[in-house]
Amino acid sequence: MGVKVVGKEIFVTADCRIAGGATLYSPCYITGATVVEGGCVLLPGCNINASKIYKNCTLGPWCNLRGGCTLLGGCRVGDFVELKNCTLGEGAKAAHLSYIGDATLGRGVNVGCGVVFANYNGKEKKHTKVGDGVFIGCNSVIIAPAQIGDGAYIAAGTVVSGELPAQSFALSRPSLVVKPEGGKGRYHG
Repeated sequence: MGVKVVGKEIFVTADCRIAGGATLYSPCYITGATVVEGGCVLLPGCNINASKIYKNCTLGPWCNLRGGCTLLGGCRVGDFVELKNCTLGEGAKAAHLSYIGDATLGRGVNVGCGVVFANYNGKEKKHTKVGDGVFIGCNSVIIAPAQIGDGAYIAAGTVVSGELPAQSFALSRPSLVVKPEGGKGRYHG
């Protein structure tokens, strides 16, 4: 079984290895000694550099693996997700609009829409470790260095830094303040 190519704009450098049974959709750019195993589907707009993608992963459309990434079997990396120097455990998912940098995610982790792993403090990059079965809600920020225990649940909009114990629930959301007519005169439609 060969590699299935759909479309004409597939760019693969000579140092890459793509196994039979993989499917690549145009446009797709694969560079830097990347390895793609069988059963993987790379949807349009994937830009993958110096990464290893194990069996049955689905990437894209429009995802960016900047280098040093390892995706274990059955991962899903979706639209406009950017990864850098990270490992995603088996079955981990980051379906859309997220950034995961300098992190190790366990099996079955779910990264919600808009999640950002803040890995750079202005001087140096720090690493985050996320245990198995963790749920990270939409628009959360994980500030490195952080360690999130197995089975933790992080509510949408939560900021996490430091250590979060296994099976814990994290919520950090300020109370909504509403000032009636506080916006009066600001809209000039």
